[in-house]
Amino acid sequence: MESIDAIVERYVDRRLQNKLLFFTSLMWMFDAAGVLVLSFTLPKISQEWSLTLQQSANVLSSTFAGMLVGALTVGVVSDLFGRKLSNLLYFLLTVLFTALLGTTKSVEHFIILRFLAGVGYGGLMPSVNAYLAEFMSRSMRGAYLVLLEASWALGSIAVGLVAVFTVESSWRISYYSFLLGLVLVPLILLLPESPRFAFKKYGKSGLEKILDVRISEDVEELPKTKFLVGDILRPPYLGRTISIWVCWFVVSFVYYTLFSWAPKIFAQKGLTDVKSLWFTFFMMVAQLPGYLSAAYFIEKIGRKHSLFVYFAGMATFSILWAFVSNTVQLVITALTLSFFTLGVWGLVYAYTPELYPTPLRATGNGMAGVVARIAGIFAPQFGGYMLSKGSNLLQIFLWLSIMSIVAGLVALRFGVETKNREIR
Repeated sequence: MESIDAIVERYVDRRLQNKLLFFTSLMWMFDAAGVLVLSFTLPKISQEWSLTLQQSANVLSSTFAGMLVGALTVGVVSDLFGRKLSNLLYFLLTVLFTALLGTTKSVEHFIILRFLAGVGYGGLMPSVNAYLAEFMSRSMRGAYLVLLEASWALGSIAVGLVAVFTVESSWRISYYSFLLGLVLVPLILLLPESPRFAFKKYGKSGLEKILDVRISEDVEELPKTKFLVGDILRPPYLGRTISIWVCWFVVSFVYYTLFSWAPKIFAQKGLTDVKSLWFTFFMMVAQLPGYLSAAYFIEKIGRKHSLFVYFAGMATFSILWAFVSNTVQLVITALTLSFFTLGVWGLVYAYTPELYPTPLRATGNGMAGVVARIAGIFAPQFGGYMLSKGSNLLQIFLWLSIMSIVAGLVALRFGVETKNREIR
C-alpha cells in the first residue's frame, strides 16, 4: 500500500513539475502586479482626484478587503470544485477587474472595482499554492514553492517597469496592460487537475487519468473524516496554526506598510517624486534574490530556523532605515529590508501547505491568507495615520521591528519542522 505522496514522487516527472511551476508562476506574476500597481500609480491618482491621506489609505485598504473575501472563499471553492477551476476563476477576477480600473473616473468607482479585483488577488494565491504543492515530491516541495513565490518579484518588477515609464503620461496604461492575462486562459484550461484532489474525488482511476499512467500499486485512502474550518484551531493543529498566523500577519503588515507608502516614505528623505518611484522599483527588484535565497535555506536549514533568520533581518533593517543619513545608506537599507521581507513571504507560502492534510490544505492556506489580508487592511491605515500626524520614521519603523522579532521567536519556539516530511 503506497501513500499518495509516494505515488506523486514516483509518477510525476520533473518535466511536468517544471511546466506547472512555469504556468502557476505566470498567474502569480499577474497577482503580484495587480496588488503592487497601486504603489506606483496612487501618487498620480491622488493628485488627479485631490485625495487626502485618509482617502488614499481607504483606496489601499479596499484592495485588502477584497483579498480577505477571496481568502475566505477559496478554501470552499477549491475543496469543492477542484484546484484547476479555482485557479481559473480567481485569475479571471484578477485580470478583468484590474484592467477595468483604468476606466474609472472617480475614487468611489475605483474603490468598488479595486475591491472586486482584490477578491481575485486574495483567492488566487492560496489556490495556486495548494495546486502546485500537490504535484511536488517531498525533497523538492519547499524549493519549488519558494520559486513560485519568487515570481511575485518578477510580477512586481514587470508592472514597475510599465508604470515608471508610462505613469507621467497616464496612470491608466498600467491597468490596461492586464488584458494581456487573457492569453493565459486557454492554457490554464489545458493544465491537469491536482493528483490529490483527483484521487479524493474519483479514486485511483481519477488519479491515473490526470497522471496519464497505469498505477499498479494500491493507494492509501485519504482521511474521510469531515473537517471543519474550526479543526485547524484544535489539536494537533492549534499550535502550528497560531504560529503560522503570527508569521503571516507580521510579514503582511510590514510589507504593505512599506510598499503602500514607499514613495511617501522616500519623500521624507528628500527624494523627488520621480526618484521615489525608481527607489520603490529597485526595492521590488531586491525581492527576487530574497526569494531565491529562501529557496536555498528552506531545504538547507529547515523552515523554522529560516523564518527566524529572515524575521531577524527584517527587524534589524527596519530600525536602520530610520537612522540613514544619505542616499547610499538609504538604498542599501531599503534593498536589504526588501530582501529579507520577501524571503519571509517565500518561506511562509512554502511552509503553510505542509502543515495540514489534504482535506484541510486549501482551507488552511485560505485562512492563513485571511490573516494576511486583515493585516493588509490595517497596514495602509497605520501608515497613513502615522504620516498624517507627522510621526518620524523611527516611530513608524520601531513598531515594524518589534513585530518582526516577535514573529521570528514565535516561529522558532512554536513552529513545527516539516523539512523532508510527507504531506498527507
